[in-house]
Amino acid sequence: MNLEEKTIKSEERYKGRIMGLLVDTVTLPDGQTATREIVTHNGGVGVIAEDNEGNIYLVNQYRYPYHRVTLEIPAGKRDSLDEEPIVCGKRELKEETGATAKNFIPLGSLYPTPGYCAEIIWLFAATDLEFGSQNLDSDEFLNVKKIPFKKALEMVLNDEIKDSKTQIAILKYNEYKKANGLN
Repeated sequence: MNLEEKTIKSEERYKGRIMGLLVDTVTLPDGQTATREIVTHNGGVGVIAEDNEGNIYLVNQYRYPYHRVTLEIPAGKRDSLDEEPIVCGKRELKEETGATAKNFIPLGSLYPTPGYCAEIIWLFAATDLEFGSQNLDSDEFLNVKKIPFKKALEMVLNDEIKDSKTQIAILKYNEYKKANGLN
């Protein structure tokens, strides 16, 4: 069965600095029509950075929608739809942790909320780190945490890390390390 939905009409209802909102009318596979509300977003990048001692660098950051502090890999949104994810990843790693890396390993991409949001998040692992100073955005407040990789993996499996991009990056990087004899 063909599952594709065809756009009949698209109306931009909101355009903010981080996201927008479209309300689309679509034709369903059976010929009926339906409404789809879509959050638009430039996408983002998350970076799991590991030092030579097996520690990764995570950040504590207050996330307003949940009204709590979360533990996450360094991450941020792309400046535009044209910005290469690797460029964004390098920028965000430096901004949030002060680190630069000699090696960036692609870990793939994910759709964090495909039911209503067009965001794509690209994931990278970064190794051979060198540290300088952070360069946080004016509205960004976070604390950098150095955690042994194996402890972070346990935290994911014990449901102590709630952020999906962080969970997926840690799990994918663990598999990458196993496949390449790095565990």
